[in-house]
Amino acid sequence: MAQRAPSQPFCTTRRFVLVGGGTLALATVAGWPGSAYAATIDVETFLTLSQTLTGNEDLDAEYASQFLKAFEAAGKGDDLASLAAGGDHQQLANEVVAAWYTGVSPDPESEEVVTYTDALMWPAMSYTKPMGYCGGAMGYWADPPAT
Repeated sequence: MAQRAPSQPFCTTRRFVLVGGGTLALATVAGWPGSAYAATIDVETFLTLSQTLTGNEDLDAEYASQFLKAFEAAGKGDDLASLAAGGDHQQLANEVVAAWYTGVSPDPESEEVVTYTDALMWPAMSYTKPMGYCGGAMGYWADPPAT
């Protein structure tokens, strides 16, 4: 086996250049480093996913943005992108629905309430209203409900 001269560094040899160039070409054709990047989900896609999961077309885009930021802060952004693409993440799908119905941030490190009065639980429970909301004029509770 031939030995190279000590004054000739390895990185300037013809073999190094050919191997490096071939590796770079193969990586480019194969799509690597693009496939190494994490999947992302935008607000519009998250809103569409939320509408599908909750069955409610009237979801607020600002709340969707806040919920998405909270899911990403909890490290679930990649899984949300996978779920939106048709992946099987039943637990995460339930968490998305729970966030919309309770209005509470899905990030366990956050104490933020994204929405209280506009949470989906209130329309689902038509017999009640958010605490602090008046049901009508003074004394409205004394009259039987109109049917």
